[in-house]
Amino acid sequence: MTKRREFIKKGMVGTTGLVIGGMGLTARSYASIIGANDRINVGVVGIRGRGQSHISAYCEMRNSHNIRLTTLCDVDEQFFGPRSKMVIENGGEKPKTEWDMHKVLQDPDIDVVSFATPNHWHALGAIWACQAGKHVYVEKPAMHNLWEGRKMIEAARKYDKRMQVGFQNRSIDNVIEAMKFLHDGGIGDVYMARGTCIKPRDSFGIAPNTEPPASLHYDQWLGPAPWRPYNEKRGHYNWHWFWDTGNGDTGNQGPHQFDVARWGLNKKEHPVSIYSTGGIYGIDPDECAQQTPNTQSSIIKYADGTMLEFETRGRYSNGESSLDIRVGNVFYGTEGYLEIDGGTWKAFKGREKQPFAGSKPGGTSNASISLTGSSDTAHFANFIDAVRSGKDLDLNCDIQEGYMSSALALLSNVSYRLDRKLEFMGDLEMVKSDADANAMLTRNYRTPYIVPESV
Repeated sequence: MTKRREFIKKGMVGTTGLVIGGMGLTARSYASIIGANDRINVGVVGIRGRGQSHISAYCEMRNSHNIRLTTLCDVDEQFFGPRSKMVIENGGEKPKTEWDMHKVLQDPDIDVVSFATPNHWHALGAIWACQAGKHVYVEKPAMHNLWEGRKMIEAARKYDKRMQVGFQNRSIDNVIEAMKFLHDGGIGDVYMARGTCIKPRDSFGIAPNTEPPASLHYDQWLGPAPWRPYNEKRGHYNWHWFWDTGNGDTGNQGPHQFDVARWGLNKKEHPVSIYSTGGIYGIDPDECAQQTPNTQSSIIKYADGTMLEFETRGRYSNGESSLDIRVGNVFYGTEGYLEIDGGTWKAFKGREKQPFAGSKPGGTSNASISLTGSSDTAHFANFIDAVRSGKDLDLNCDIQEGYMSSALALLSNVSYRLDRKLEFMGDLEMVKSDADANAMLTRNYRTPYIVPESV
């Protein structure tokens, strides 16, 4: 555990002849860069909720990017029928279906694995995929804890695989324009960024433990998380609100706005301090099993004094700013401020009430594809383009960027759970003089679902 808490700073560069444990495959088998005209075969792992967006995006890119969605994978087999129908109705061929992701990773015809699993599976799935020679698209937050994120970076670099994190804002033209405006001094020196997640959520209740449904491979669903009896209130979607599998709304919707905030501040380094506080309000704890807070405020500071604020409001609330932002960001500079809500932004000078700059109609995406209102697809298209080029720099959100932004949400949760300010040593990726906090930067893994020390 000591090594795990020390965190290796940079990804290891090693030979590509490593045999994948239990799979009988070698990474060397997949070492070549895919040619511009070669078809890319995709497998999607996790197809219930967010996975539907993955399916839609890859189907939409079928012709423009020469993609074939070959395999759907989920530990709950009840979704195989409707999701296979979805692929066929979107012009694709009937996909193969697997409940065990190892079968997807063992398939030599699959080039890309796209993960929309619960958070606690992100890292292990992505690392296994790199070891099996697959390129990876992984949803936010990139990882469930900090240590996992560092291992994901190491795996992507060691096996020379593209790994994109699902921060779609990075592929929206208007957001890119707003970030350039900030970096070019549009509102002076930006000294503070604010992000919000205002999503009222009601109690989802409680239920007794039961046997899992026949369609669910429950042991594999739990994966790296500690064993516990099945409970329907801790399963589909509700896994977000339990620490073993999710990260609350600060680590669910929050990472998107943490990412925009850090991007706008132009920060490539970790912060030096994090403090987060909050609780569960408006819900009777005796009538709801939720562990994560529905109300949470985080204050993050960088070495130069720059601040990042983030607020989660899970009960009834007003929006913020002239854009009535519920999920978005505001940036404060020495000469004015900028509001951004999705692909819409406005900048205000000093005390003036009317914006002096802002987004133009349209221009919501950034990809060589004709979209049907889907900025989502632009981000997937950027990933596929980078898979073909073989260059990490072509990714709009490489795992390094995704890790840095996800870390802000996860560190905020550590501060919240310990109810104290964290002094973070970015070079070591450790909390100063706080053994309890450092222990929470990783987890105890359940055999055989162990994120390896050496990837």
